[in-house]
Order: sequence, then C-alpha cells, then structure tokens
Amino acid sequence: MVFEELLVNALAHRDYLISAPIRLFIFDNRIDIVSPGHLPDNLTVAKIRAGNSNIRNPILVSYIAKGLLPYRGLGSGIKRALENWPAIDFIDDRDGCLFTATVYRQESEGSVEPEFSSEKQSIKVESSQKSSQKIIALMQRNSRITIAALARSVGITDRAIKKQIEKLKAEGQIRRIGPDRSGHWEVVE
Repeated sequence: MVFEELLVNALAHRDYLISAPIRLFIFDNRIDIVSPGHLPDNLTVAKIRAGNSNIRNPILVSYIAKGLLPYRGLGSGIKRALENWPAIDFIDDRDGCLFTATVYRQESEGSVEPEFSSEKQSIKVESSQKSSQKIIALMQRNSRITIAALARSVGITDRAIKKQIEKLKAEGQIRRIGPDRSGHWEVVE
C-alpha cells in the first residue's frame, strides 16, 4: 500500500511540462521514486507531511478520483503512506526540478537481507549519517548541485552542509572537480 500511495502521488502530481519519466530506483537499503518537478507554489516537505496538498494537474486528479487509479482522498496519500511506513524521506530539489520519495528498507532480526515489514518501525540511523547519505544521493542525481540546494533538500543549514561535505571529502567518499561555480561533485564508489 505504501508504494501504491507514493506512485499514485507521483503520477497525479508530477510536472507534465517537463519531458522526463517518473523513475524508480531500487537499492539494497532503499527505494527512490523520482518525479519530474519540484513541489508547486508554497508547498514544503513539512506541509505535505502534515497533509497539505496543491493539485498541479486538476483534470488528471478528477479522472483518478473517478477510479482510474487507486485514490482515497485529496491530501491524504502521503500521511497514509507515513502511517504505514514511517521510514520515508522526501526531497524537494528546486534547482534540479525533482521531487524524490525515499522509502528505506529495514533489516529484520537474524537476517542479512533487508526486507519490508508491515509493522510500524523507525529507522535507527544517526542524523549526521542520514544527512551525509542524503547529500551523496543528491550528488549522484545532480553532480552540479549547489550547497544552497543541498541545504534546502536535506533540511539543514548551509554551514551544516559544508561541515558534512568536508567530512565526506576527508573520508574519501566525494571530491570536487573544478572550480566552485563551474565544477561538479564526484561520488567515489
């Protein structure tokens, strides 16, 4: 049900003026659903988590409401997904014009393979580690992302982003290629 809610949201609320597909990335520890277009108008990640919504595609939403896709009410999909699976992050990348929903997998006890469970659980990851993972994921998607865009997307200050970047550089996980304005980030694998 979590993926159903997030995929319906991606289809209903993506920016159809951008010629790009909705992308689904499956990793060992997470699944990313990337939609073309950032959040419209004055919406923020905090507001959509609270159940606020803004219909970008009203005609499409009217067809969805008539049964074209599973639909359970305006502004309730994200809240319902979070109730069923709280380990979801949302990134509103205004510079890259993307919106990403990241659903984190959780390891079950006694198992090496991560798997999804229907129980409500929260991910046990330190916030600094979580921020650094978000920074790396954003740099992988957009190697020219700015510090300001990273700060907005991750939800921390520019100064905190700079500290995280210095730490990631020192650990050899990322490096900067070229000058600040025309260079890009490289994630070391």
